[in-house]
Amino acid sequence: MNTYRITLLSMLAALAIAGRIAMAHLPNIQPVTAIIIIAGFWLGPLSAVFLAVLVTFLSNTILGMGMWSVWQIISWSVIGLMAGMIGKYIPSLPVWGLAVYGFFSGLFYGLIISVTMYTVGQPFWVYYLAGLPMDVNHAVANAVFIGLLSPVLGALFAKYQKRHALT
Repeated sequence: MNTYRITLLSMLAALAIAGRIAMAHLPNIQPVTAIIIIAGFWLGPLSAVFLAVLVTFLSNTILGMGMWSVWQIISWSVIGLMAGMIGKYIPSLPVWGLAVYGFFSGLFYGLIISVTMYTVGQPFWVYYLAGLPMDVNHAVANAVFIGLLSPVLGALFAKYQKRHALT
């Protein structure tokens, strides 16, 4: 991993953390998942995992750390790994395709967090169904953020891809 990539990932982490903190008052609407998906798609799966760990740890330092932090890292890492695989094998995927992936990633993230609550004694279906509106908020927000950020960040990544060997 070269200095340029580390700097780029640090700036993306700062954008995700600032967005998560700024939107903390909104019900499960934040740009973290979308930024991890875009980074995974353009920069590769390992960059997305690095970003997932960094964003989760730093933002939870401010918003609150708990046992859920581990599962957030796992969820966002899996989502980023899959986005990286999509970017590797389907590099010409249109923005709407990535937005659809973002939508389902929001639902997947909510499912993983709900399963972890089941392991500590919460009744799964009650917890999952009560959180489903929040998961839908997350899913829709992912699609919107990908629609807004992907053309901008994608153009920047494409512009500097050859110069700095991002792939």
